[in-house]
Order: sequence, then C-alpha cells, then structure tokens
Amino acid sequence: QAHVAESGGGSVQAGGSLRLSCAASGDTYSCMGWFRQAPGKEREAVASIYSSGRAAYYADSVKGRFDISRDNAQNTVYLQMNRLKPEDTAMYYCAARSGRLSPRCGGVDADFGSWGQGTQVTVSS
Repeated sequence: QAHVAESGGGSVQAGGSLRLSCAASGDTYSCMGWFRQAPGKEREAVASIYSSGRAAYYADSVKGRFDISRDNAQNTVYLQMNRLKPEDTAMYYCAARSGRLSPRCGGVDADFGSWGQGTQVTVSS
C-alpha cells in the first residue's frame, strides 16, 4: 500500500531556510512533488521531480529560492527552501505518482495519486 509522509516543517523568520523531507513507500514512483495550500487559497504546485532526479517543475514564485531533490535509494524527496518569505506560509504536501502509470510530472495535482498529511511552514516577517 502506497504511503507518503512529510517532515521538516516549522516556523522561521523571513529570509531563513527550511528543508522538507518526504518518505514514500509501498510502490515505485515516477514523479514526486510538493504542493502547498495557504488559508483561504487553493492548493498550488510548488515543485516536482522525475525518478531520474531531474527537476520537472517549479512555480514561478519559488524559482531561484527552492530546490527539489530526490534520493531514490531512500525513496525520499527533499525541498530545500531558502530566502523564505511570509507568503510562503502554508501547509506543504508531498505527492507521488505511481511508476505503473504513464510518466507525468508537471504541476497538476490530479496526476498524483498518493498524498501525505502535510507539514506546516510558517514564515514571520
């Protein structure tokens, strides 16, 4: 059974850094990604990465500040978040797409079938 779990959220001041981790098990995953949802806003894609380790997608709002990476040996994906801004405050969700499906790795949440419970990131000004 597929299982995805995030860790690493927390509170930080603007300009600081956080690193999120996501461990996936129970399947092979062709694509893993990060999404976020702020209060009163729709969920949005942040970044995604192929099983090869090549980044597939970054939201414009995080380009140059966030970096997604993957350790296939550990079936883990990371999101290094630098120069954080108050507008980055949100619940961050890890998502994974089964390797049994056709390869898709963009910022479309419907393409991901396994989701974690989320980890809160709060950036204060």
